[in-house]
Amino acid sequence: MLHLDFSIYNDWYFIMKRRSLVFRYTFFALLATVANLATQRSVLWLGENNTLFTLAVFAGTLIGLLLKYILDKRWIFHDKSMDLKSHTQQFSLYTAIGVFTTLIFWGIEACFWLIWKTTAMRELGAIIGLGIGYVLKYRLDYRFVFNASNQE
Repeated sequence: MLHLDFSIYNDWYFIMKRRSLVFRYTFFALLATVANLATQRSVLWLGENNTLFTLAVFAGTLIGLLLKYILDKRWIFHDKSMDLKSHTQQFSLYTAIGVFTTLIFWGIEACFWLIWKTTAMRELGAIIGLGIGYVLKYRLDYRFVFNASNQE
């Protein structure tokens, strides 16, 4: 009897699936980062003082959060729940986790701003903070927010 070993195919499929996920998540994180920073720049176009800086950070974070939630729900976690209760619970938890990871992002961005007080260094701090935050956020979202869709 002929025995075909498909384990190589299964390994290859898993690797390709993982790479696709990493690519999509990274791409969506970059989109949200660009949206965040573009929003911040739009606000800071009005001037550069502490009040506008705070407004810029909050506005950029909100835009980035909304965009990232929509993309993650559909294309990363393949969550198809559409009822208001599920959506509200998921977005609330997604946001709560986002607050935690955002504190990391804000802390790093603020440190860069306070130390160097230049747009370039503030944005470098933002990129570093967002990168760290997104990695942690994926792990927490997978485990706590979209865990029902991950069990399928």
